Amino acid sequence: QLQLVESGGGLVQPGGSMRLSCAASQFPLDTSRIGWFRQAPGKEREGISCMSGSGAFTNYADSVKGRFTMSRDNAKNTVYLQMNSLKPEDTGIYYCATEQVVPRNTATMSVCSRASYEYDDWGQGTQVTVSS
Repeated sequence: QLQLVESGGGLVQPGGSMRLSCAASQFPLDTSRIGWFRQAPGKEREGISCMSGSGAFTNYADSVKGRFTMSRDNAKNTVYLQMNSLKPEDTGIYYCATEQVVPRNTATMSVCSRASYEYDDWGQGTQVTVSS
């Protein structure tokens, strides 16, 4: 069983919106750093956003800043990526990834990274296609 299960991908028109979900089944997301990554055809995997364990700090790549927003539902142990004003260049496979942190460690609970090597667990990915 995958520890992270993603859903919500599909086909959307330019300018449209889509929300991706990533549900964790075996560990709590509220004591995890969470990252969203994507890989476009022929390109390297890109870290597009992250959220600290506390949820108070988020970081976004310039390519998505102002258009994408992360959120977390602790009751459902699910993280979301709301994507608005989508562009064709947003097309790719989107991955959710997590890294557990020590919850009483203020420093580690307050930061996150968009570097892929910082993450231990990965979802299977979901395809997002932005096209007319």
